[in-house]
Amino acid sequence: MFWKNHDPTSCHSRQYMSAIFYHNDNQKQLALQSKAERQKSLARNITTKILPANTFYVAEDYHQKYLLRQQCSLLQSLGLSDKELITSHTAARLNGFVGGNGSVKQFDMESKMMNLNEEQIKYVMKKLGGAY
Repeated sequence: MFWKNHDPTSCHSRQYMSAIFYHNDNQKQLALQSKAERQKSLARNITTKILPANTFYVAEDYHQKYLLRQQCSLLQSLGLSDKELITSHTAARLNGFVGGNGSVKQFDMESKMMNLNEEQIKYVMKKLGGAY
């Protein structure tokens, strides 16, 4: 999934670089193996870095759930503080769906577990191009 969701061959500044962070040797080996496998299907070299996980810094609030933040009425209807927005599984999933990642069928199945109200479901379904 990681390799298919972005272009691992493009070069970006450190702030936006493609990276996989590992916590142990097993994770490192899995990352290296998956990178080698993906490289076989690409003409350009993968620039994704594979690095040890060290100190993690949370991005500024305005970067958190950026796509969801563009949907003001939906975001406000969730009633989450900035801190809750960072850790909310529902907000993470909605951020992906309003960004066009995921299908109507997938959202329909997941929305039942997200405790969304009818208005929120309708809003996201419309964004996904589904009928409600």
